[in-house]
Amino acid sequence: MTTTIDGKAAAAALTAQVTQAAAAFRGEAARAPGLAVVIVGEDPASKVYVGAKGRTARDCGFHSIEHALPKDAAESDVLALVERLNRDDAIDGILVQLPLPAHIDAKRVTQAVAPEKDVDGFSFINVGKLGAGDIDDALVPCTPAGSMLLIESVRGRDLSGLHAVVVGRSNIVGKPMAQLLLQANATVTIAHSRTADLAAVCRSADILVAAVGRPEMIKGDWIKPGATVIDVGINRIPAPERGEGKTRLIGDVEFGAAATRAGAITPVPGGVGPMTIAMLMANTVAAARRRRKLPAHVWRLAS
Repeated sequence: MTTTIDGKAAAAALTAQVTQAAAAFRGEAARAPGLAVVIVGEDPASKVYVGAKGRTARDCGFHSIEHALPKDAAESDVLALVERLNRDDAIDGILVQLPLPAHIDAKRVTQAVAPEKDVDGFSFINVGKLGAGDIDDALVPCTPAGSMLLIESVRGRDLSGLHAVVVGRSNIVGKPMAQLLLQANATVTIAHSRTADLAAVCRSADILVAAVGRPEMIKGDWIKPGATVIDVGINRIPAPERGEGKTRLIGDVEFGAAATRAGAITPVPGGVGPMTIAMLMANTVAAARRRRKLPAHVWRLAS
């Protein structure tokens, strides 16, 4: 029988742990963990995400601030703001909401964030630490980190003997996801849209992570019976059955057919998405504790 992995419940459990850890930090440091979010422009989806992140941060007991800049803000102004936040001792985590307007170099801005406050895990310092296996001292991108906790909740922390396939090679999800799976002793294959006989590669996976950004690209009969399937894709498609102009979200995996073969699978929505925000909160507490040289907190989901 297939288990549908409840990302909302998992995120709630993780957020509860973060809330307790934040309370403990306040007792040790005499201040709350601080998270600053920088948003440039009026992108509707970005505003929704930033709002959700701010609400969750406040619910966790953080010092949470949002800096909203106009869409025509100069790149120099954004960089100056990031530098001020780097120097602000009350701020432990800095998140620059993407995408940025076209006239701003997103790479330059994200790399300007101090590595110890880089709760998105985009800094080359954190990327290098993850690649070198120094996970305990790295801030890991939130989506793969959250996905890894979901995998652990099904398969345990030691993935020795299991073959994991990651479909997607982005710097934000695919590559760090592969590094995390390697650290857990899985045998890892990174595949993508140009992989020869992608279907056969997917059918070999005990753990399949789909992060390619194409609606239902991974077909149900590509799933190995009993596999754990983590669908990172969030694709908005027309839904005329709901009314004119309506849309709905689907993943990169053909969920209905895949669910008849998988041992466990994440839905879209309600799977990986909620874990991404929860991991942002976890990274903020981790950053706060490291900056104060306090012991690291280990996050766990019940398995």
